Amino acid sequence: MPGTAPNIFLSAGEASGEHYGALLLTELKVRCPGARFFGMGGERMEALGCERIVKAEDVAVMGITEVIRHMPQIYGEYRKLKAAIRERRPDAAVLIDFPDIHLKLAEEFHRLRIPVIFFVSPQLWAWKKRRIHRVRRFVDRMLVIFPFEEPFYRERGVDATYVGHPLADLPLPEISREAFAEQNGLDAARRWIGLLPGSRMKEIRLNLPEMVGAARLLFERDSATDFLLPVASTLTMEQMHVVTGLLTKFGVGLPIRMVRDARAALFHARGSIVASGTATVEAALIGNPFVVVYRVSPLTYAIAKRVVTVPHVAMVNLVADKRLVPELIQDDFRGEFVVQQLEPLLSDGIPRAEMMAGLADVAAKLRSGRGHGKTAIAMVADIVLETLRSQGSGVS
Repeated sequence: MPGTAPNIFLSAGEASGEHYGALLLTELKVRCPGARFFGMGGERMEALGCERIVKAEDVAVMGITEVIRHMPQIYGEYRKLKAAIRERRPDAAVLIDFPDIHLKLAEEFHRLRIPVIFFVSPQLWAWKKRRIHRVRRFVDRMLVIFPFEEPFYRERGVDATYVGHPLADLPLPEISREAFAEQNGLDAARRWIGLLPGSRMKEIRLNLPEMVGAARLLFERDSATDFLLPVASTLTMEQMHVVTGLLTKFGVGLPIRMVRDARAALFHARGSIVASGTATVEAALIGNPFVVVYRVSPLTYAIAKRVVTVPHVAMVNLVADKRLVPELIQDDFRGEFVVQQLEPLLSDGIPRAEMMAGLADVAAKLRSGRGHGKTAIAMVADIVLETLRSQGSGVS
């Protein structure tokens, strides 16, 4: 009813999306006191006042084959969300990434004449371009975080706005190298190299062993090297046992230190081996020279090879529009190949200087969506509030 506090459906299904959801919740609660939120999300969103109809951790899977295997569970949770939407009739919906569920939900919102704001584009420019007609029909505003995405959508009749990347708004880590070393039992005088295998257990199992193999070769060449392995604070005790088990199996005798702060690890490392994903964007923004690696199940890779149409796997290379960062994917992801690509980046010289300059250019592009000095999240909040006003939802 016009004049009442708005009721907003907010949904995120994976760790990075849930992080953005928590940031957006914080911004909207300040600017629209009294607003109510419900939907899908993680514990941070719940702690900030979003009523979780579905827990994000119950539906977050990765890869084509993994999605297929978990389909019954995923769509059971989807039906819960659909029922809640019909019962509560929110004033607007904000759907963050996670397109397999969210594009279906967008269709339901469209049917109920509830405006849909989609934040963080599905990677339709890479594959599944046929989904564009569903976006054009069911999504009212598409808010994208990479600069090349806005023209892709606008050329296809979608109202898209580039808001910049939320990670680009974060300040560089303030902790000194000495304090980080003391905090993590490290020697600040030694060379540090980051190992970032991904945040999901499937990624860790597939990527960490070969990363450790590369670390062994690097250590044999320079024994004054320590390796930093960031681990998410959300990992359960059982999952931590899996990580330590992999290190025991593959990393005997190597100085590999598990740390909690991935951004600080990237900031202080001389270089890194980074699994394709959000961490590559963080490494670019921080300016840490790195090599991109990735391995998935053979079936997922075989399918992806047939349908993915972009020239690069790493988002950093897509933004740069060139092969700025080396990519070693699937069978090319071998320890000796990683070392071959990473070693020239570790010493002062032209390869390192050129990559750091290229990463600075990428970082500038990822900040260029901000209007009037606003953060990406503030720009998203502007559009959410603008949409609510157009609905007469009690927003001043």
